[in-house]
Amino acid sequence: MRVRIIGYDLPGRQFCDAAGEPLVDVLVGLQIRRDPAQLVAADAEIASWEIDVAVVAETDGSPDFKGPAVHGKRGDRFLYLTWGVVDDQGDFAMFRRAKLMLNRIDADIVELAESANHQLVARVRMTDAQGAPRCARVDPPDIAWSIDDS
Repeated sequence: MRVRIIGYDLPGRQFCDAAGEPLVDVLVGLQIRRDPAQLVAADAEIASWEIDVAVVAETDGSPDFKGPAVHGKRGDRFLYLTWGVVDDQGDFAMFRRAKLMLNRIDADIVELAESANHQLVARVRMTDAQGAPRCARVDPPDIAWSIDDS
């Protein structure tokens, strides 16, 4: 199944960490295994990522998810959006991550997306209530899952 994540309301390219140290040229990407991928500047109007995720049925019929971008244990799978900066050597230094919980998606939506070969789409507000890059588990109304049937 193809998953598309659309990030909106991005926080901007500058951020002060917990110690008050400024971070500049902030980027956000989808974490695949341990590495960030498809990096987008944090001042973009919209950020978008696409990834293939395999859906397998649990013994109780509920969906489970697998793939290089899928993290977590069975029954608690998620995708990470990872925030960071790139240093002078070109290495990505992550400073926070947001969890997009796959097990919280309505099973009917997952089944329809998979059976009809549609994209599963997550729309994610990328800035938290303090104006910082969103981190930790992302819950509604800051995330909405739907199907793209176009």
